[in-house]
Amino acid sequence: MIPTEDASARKREIEEKLKQEQETLSFIRENLEKSDQQTKGMVSILSSFESRLMQLENSIIPVHKQTENLQRLQENVDKTLSCMDHVISYYHVAKDTDRIIREGPTGRLDEYLACIAKIQKAVEYFQDNNPDSPELNTVKARFEKGKELLEAEFRSLLTRYSKPVPPILILDAISVDEELEVQDDVVLEHLPEAVLQDIICIAGWLVEYGRNQDFMNVYFQIRSNQLDRSIKGLKDHFRKTSASSGVLYSPAVQTKRKDTPTKKAPKRPGKDDVLDVEIDSYIHSISAFVKLAQSEYALLAEIIPEHHQKKTFDSLIQEALDNLMLEGDNIVSAARRAIMRHDYSAVLTIFPILRHLKMNKAEFDSTLQGTAASTKNKLPTLITSMETIGAKALEEFADSIKNDPDKEYNMPKDGTVHELTSNAILFLQQLLDFHETAGAMLASQVLGDTYNIPLDPRETSSSASSYTSEFNKRLLSTYICKVLGNLQLNLLSKSKVYEDSALSAIFLHNNYNYTLKSLEKSELIQLVTVTQKKAESSYRELIEQQIQMYQNSWLKVTEHLTNRNMPVFQPGAKLKDKERQVIKDKFKGFNEGLEELCKIQKGWAIPDKEQRDFIRQAQRRVVSEAYRAFLHRCANISFTKNPEKYHKYRPEEVEEMIEKLFDTSA
Repeated sequence: MIPTEDASARKREIEEKLKQEQETLSFIRENLEKSDQQTKGMVSILSSFESRLMQLENSIIPVHKQTENLQRLQENVDKTLSCMDHVISYYHVAKDTDRIIREGPTGRLDEYLACIAKIQKAVEYFQDNNPDSPELNTVKARFEKGKELLEAEFRSLLTRYSKPVPPILILDAISVDEELEVQDDVVLEHLPEAVLQDIICIAGWLVEYGRNQDFMNVYFQIRSNQLDRSIKGLKDHFRKTSASSGVLYSPAVQTKRKDTPTKKAPKRPGKDDVLDVEIDSYIHSISAFVKLAQSEYALLAEIIPEHHQKKTFDSLIQEALDNLMLEGDNIVSAARRAIMRHDYSAVLTIFPILRHLKMNKAEFDSTLQGTAASTKNKLPTLITSMETIGAKALEEFADSIKNDPDKEYNMPKDGTVHELTSNAILFLQQLLDFHETAGAMLASQVLGDTYNIPLDPRETSSSASSYTSEFNKRLLSTYICKVLGNLQLNLLSKSKVYEDSALSAIFLHNNYNYTLKSLEKSELIQLVTVTQKKAESSYRELIEQQIQMYQNSWLKVTEHLTNRNMPVFQPGAKLKDKERQVIKDKFKGFNEGLEELCKIQKGWAIPDKEQRDFIRQAQRRVVSEAYRAFLHRCANISFTKNPEKYHKYRPEEVEEMIEKLFDTSA
């Protein structure tokens, strides 16, 4: 059972908690009553506020609507006034722009174009809203006047600032510095930047708003004139520089420094300084045209609309290009006239030009890409003309070597090298400098059949231009061999003009030796051996044959020293008169023959010192040995009372006499 004290305590605790709960409940009830009263008061206030808001709304809404209408009316009035001002401004455009239009765009292009824009808008307004108004005609006239002045400004700017490119700048642009790995392109600035931008701006306006293409004709006419003047200025400068300094530029050969000219190779036969300068001047002009035309196209592309650029460029370059082609045709015509006079060296004026044209043809074609076919065909036509006349000259030159007449008065009296030989070799040496051009020139005329050169299918196609360089090389080798063969036959014929067979031999020896040495010295021999492997040994055999032919001329001297008809005798025995006479005749025959040959052959010439010494020594040895042996046989023979009359020369004196052969100064 629970103790009585614990139960009493528990009861008191419960009663206290109950009392607290009752107090809390009373507090909550009181608060709820207060909250109900406040709620009723708030509802009453809100109901009163709602009633007042409704009254206010009923009063404000009509006022708001009236205000809105008034604002709309105000905006409409403002817009109307603005439109009126705008429209009225169109009627004042002509007056407002009169001064600016009259004074023109010079020095204030932006302001002028803005003025033109106002006039253009006025034209559009009157056309759309009042096409019959007199104001339309006024602003139209003002617009046309403005456009006319813009066109005039375009022409004026181009004319005023377009200047020929200075020759020195062109030379820098077309020269090549072989010491530099990377070449710096020389920029040809044709117009000041500010002027260029104005011209571009005017051109753009004329295309977009002016509906005018006449300015393109103005452009190409002015720039065409400057291009032509630039090239002519270069030619004048080049001639003056060449004449004063004595040195020539040649873009066909790399120059070590842009400002340092390179001296030319030795002169070509039959050329003079004036012609030399003209050729180099023309070569420079070709390079200059390509460079200048490229820079003109770059300038044109900034100014002329894209779809008009090619046509305008075509027109722009015509005058300069036609002048170059005319000059080239004149060179061809001059060469043709020279060939008709049998001056075949004139073809050498064609070679450096033709080589340069072909070297630059790819860049030339690239520069003219997009132009008319007639424009693009001008250079190929000139190249074809040069190849045709060049090939004709080569063929006629070969024939002239073969058919050169045997004129006695034209033969060298001393048997030295004939002018025909030296001219032929000099001509061939010049071909060596242009061997690729000459080979292609021959191939272009399909001369392979003429020389019976077999064609490799890999080396040819439907046109001569596709022959490979190897075929061209063999073709040129065959041509050179043909010239040398013709020369050899002609020399052989000419040698028969000499009555003395020994002089004929000396003549042929000199010419054959000169030919061989010249071939070796100029490296022509390498080109010859492409088709004639044994050419060198063949010439040496010919030279040796002529030396033997010459040596045979001494047999009539040395035959007196042989044992033929020599009497047989015993030492100390007395000779018969007949036997003594035989010995006397041998001495006399030798002495007279020696004197005669030495007198005659002293006036002959062997220009090659090595060959001259060799022939002298060989002849001295043969004659001296025979003479010494003869004297030895006659040493103890008493065949005359006056031995000094017959024994006129000691062996040493005979040797000295032979040493003076081929020496006109002795």
